[in-house]
Amino acid sequence: MKRLLFLSLLLLGAIGVAHAEKADSEKPTLIDSDTLTYDDVKQVNVATGNVVLTRGTLVMHADRVVVTTDPSGYQFATLYADPGKLATFRQKRDGGPDLWIDGHAERIEYDGKTEVTKLFSKAQMRRLQGDKPTDEVNGEFISYDSRTEFYSVNNTVNGVSEAGKGRIRAVIQPRPKVTTP
Repeated sequence: MKRLLFLSLLLLGAIGVAHAEKADSEKPTLIDSDTLTYDDVKQVNVATGNVVLTRGTLVMHADRVVVTTDPSGYQFATLYADPGKLATFRQKRDGGPDLWIDGHAERIEYDGKTEVTKLFSKAQMRRLQGDKPTDEVNGEFISYDSRTEFYSVNNTVNGVSEAGKGRIRAVIQPRPKVTTP
């Protein structure tokens, strides 16, 4: 998938073994906003004012979204929250009928070339079964690489943990025990 739409944030969908709904990558993207500008020469698309992006089961909310496309067709998106609010996303995960991933931060960046998503300031990601959280991680910065299913959490928004700058919190629920016959 060389040419990912910026909404491939859906690949963020796995903190563990379940992945974002694969069918979402085949769906069209719907953008609802108060304003939308598109510069075809610079390949920059800006949606502002109560932006809602929907692609399959993926739904993202932000005050402003900036999408750029490089000459190779890779897209990069930045979601910005209103002051005092958070940009959010929610998406169904493969692996079961009611599995979800959601997250929020003041700013969310997605790199379609590397498939890395970064959440900045007041960042949180949660895996859900229905509406019940199964795992949750909080910090000032979360970086998630969907190709390797690796994520890191730091206590500063610059992506580096520093002593005395705050704590990181993870809540990991016990998994059901597998019994062998």
